[in-house]
Amino acid sequence: MPTTTAPSARASDDVSSLRDAIAQTAGVPFYDSSVWQSAFADAATRLSDLPRITKSQLREHSPEGFLAPGLSVESLLSRGLIEEESTSGTSGASVRVVFGRTWWAEQERRALIRNPLIAGLLGERVSLRRAVLTTPGCSGVSCYNRWLNLEQRTLGDSRYVNQTRIPFSLGEDKLTTMADEVADWAPAFLDVDPVHGAWFALHCERHGRRFPSLRFILTSYEFTSVTHRAIMERVFGVPVIDLYGSSETGHLLVDVDGVMRPSPETALLETTAAAGVGELLVTTLTNPYLPLLRYEIGDFVEQVDDGYLVHGRKRDALRGADGRIVTTRQVDAAFKGLSGVAHYQLRQQPDGSAHLSLLPAMTDDGLAPAQETLKERLAVLLGAPVTSVTVGLLTPEDSGKFRLTVRESA
Repeated sequence: MPTTTAPSARASDDVSSLRDAIAQTAGVPFYDSSVWQSAFADAATRLSDLPRITKSQLREHSPEGFLAPGLSVESLLSRGLIEEESTSGTSGASVRVVFGRTWWAEQERRALIRNPLIAGLLGERVSLRRAVLTTPGCSGVSCYNRWLNLEQRTLGDSRYVNQTRIPFSLGEDKLTTMADEVADWAPAFLDVDPVHGAWFALHCERHGRRFPSLRFILTSYEFTSVTHRAIMERVFGVPVIDLYGSSETGHLLVDVDGVMRPSPETALLETTAAAGVGELLVTTLTNPYLPLLRYEIGDFVEQVDDGYLVHGRKRDALRGADGRIVTTRQVDAAFKGLSGVAHYQLRQQPDGSAHLSLLPAMTDDGLAPAQETLKERLAVLLGAPVTSVTVGLLTPEDSGKFRLTVRESA
């Protein structure tokens, strides 16, 4: 579980990057306070010496409070220099963020090329053709929240296929149309929310749909379960690669052989635990319109050789009977090697017990063997009783994102 020891910063000794990050705060209203200015005054300041930025602080002050003197959102928008978006709000209320017109694509590419497979496919190209299947309401950057025709959903190298918040509510006819759109587009990869991607893959499996142009599947937007990954790898026969980041910070980590490798040009990363699971702190380097120092992004990570393991959102962590934190990743490990489950949610009650809802990959599959195995594994993990049931529908949060683990308050 997280400790109160000094943070371990993989890039905290990069003095030049830290100085560049601090330089971006010059004159920025948010940092014009005694606590921040006192921290900046010491020439020997290390990253771990600086205060942190909470999500509530960012929500209160962004975007105007993070703009350099003489700049305003209105003037920057009128000059076509920035985009303004809102975060999904899954880890709290939505936050307004701004960034340069080309920033989103640039920081995404910097992260992607850390993966050798993607780097080889990209070569000197700016981007690859993709088909996007994610929640329509997650952000104006990467998906839509209104019904659009195919031409409106095809922008540059991206075709946005899904327009439904709940994939499980889609009929076979609609899923067939989506598969036809993907086939006609012939993308190099699918860019998916893992829940939407897995459900789409199951449809393709039922109908024998394959996409010869596919070279990999990119998952982001939320935690990718071993269940979702196994379905997509089985159906499409290509690697599933996880990409991690946020609208506030850009893409920070990309999967390389099971380890999330950092994109050091985009941000400095820290974890609050010297060993084991800790909170991730992010210091951005490439967005002068939203310079963030030691931002509490709201996720748990574990530092390992060459990178990190992402453990899921802080607010989604459960508690063991002995008081220890149980992360989404630790819960999800219980599903390794099991088949038949398309999606799930584990809800922990105030008394520590938990209830597991399983959505089967095949209608009317009771998943009896899987239920017994999971109840046993999860009861051991939590040190508390676990009940289970199969369901025909699991709904997302208002943001459109799903939660694999939920801890209910008293």
